[in-house]
Amino acid sequence: MTSRPAAGRVRTDACPGALQTHPAADGALARVRVPGGLLTAAQLGALAAAARDLGDGALELTSRGNVQLRGLPPGAEPVLGDRLAAAGLLPSATHERVRNVLASALTGRAGGHADARPWVRALDAALCADPALAALPGRYLATLDDGRGDVTGLGGDVGLLALSPGTVALVLAGVDSGLRAAPGAAVDLALAATRAFLEERAAQGGTAWRLAELDDGPAAVLARLGPAGEGGLPRAGDRPGTSGPVGSVVQDDGRVALVGVVPLGRLSAGQADLLARVTGEVQLTPWRSVVVPDLAEDAVDDVAVALHRTGVVFDADSPWTRVTACAGRPGCAKSLADVRADAARAVAAGELPAGGVRQHWAGCARRCGRPRGEVVDVVATGTGYRTG
Repeated sequence: MTSRPAAGRVRTDACPGALQTHPAADGALARVRVPGGLLTAAQLGALAAAARDLGDGALELTSRGNVQLRGLPPGAEPVLGDRLAAAGLLPSATHERVRNVLASALTGRAGGHADARPWVRALDAALCADPALAALPGRYLATLDDGRGDVTGLGGDVGLLALSPGTVALVLAGVDSGLRAAPGAAVDLALAATRAFLEERAAQGGTAWRLAELDDGPAAVLARLGPAGEGGLPRAGDRPGTSGPVGSVVQDDGRVALVGVVPLGRLSAGQADLLARVTGEVQLTPWRSVVVPDLAEDAVDDVAVALHRTGVVFDADSPWTRVTACAGRPGCAKSLADVRADAARAVAAGELPAGGVRQHWAGCARRCGRPRGEVVDVVATGTGYRTG
């Protein structure tokens, strides 16, 4: 496969982090990496407090299961860094932007061939322990799929996909490499592929942000790893888009997990505090939803009602499962409209364009935050919206 050449990148990757923030129209923007989307209640509470004390009072959930804080004042980075480090959310100041790791929703609790949570912890620790891997671009993404196929197609550079309880496939830029490993050796294989990506990136000029941008990127990385077996996974682009699970899911142990969509991915500090009170751990998903696991059956209704009252959506048929948006005005100076407010009004009025299909509202042609898969773009033009 021939991908877009790395020569097409002329800008240095400036993907924001917790310490390297992005200057937005409403203040600095910090992005906190949350490998696997897994947060303890204490960590979620620490993020809520930081949003309330330092930012605009809310957390933004991203399509990589990370968290953003907006509206930070000048010079807030050291204070934020200290808070995150104390909460265990900043294990490495040098590697914090490269800790982009997605894991299957509900992994280890319901479905799948394997529990990806140990992979998350092992991969994150190994990334941070290798000084050379600090040179990875901030757009690097690893996907750890327990076999249900939910994150493999989301554009990862390096991925693992459990094919059975005893066999794991290495996926490169969404394509089956043909290489296989036992579950206990899978993270080592992913790390070897990550290092091979970094080496090939340097060999091709060192400007690519993603593996797919390199000339024959997957094949070049595979050549550095050694011979492959027979591959059989579909290309990531051939996989249908998904909004992930929504509602209640019975776990393998009989307890219940609630999966709620956060409209437009904006979680208030108050909502985050409530989540921290009702669960010991949450999982943020790439579909801007939150998994509240390990609930006793007799507690499910009370938790669902409490969260629903704050705006969290548990109805799989809700239009909020199909609508995303960029920051828009006033947060982004390039935006031509307050797209979040406009999208919310369209949902409330039952007037979503394109028949209410999966859609992304954007304030300009850059379409920041656009999810992967089949999505209709609703783009602000200054005189209205263009749909297409």
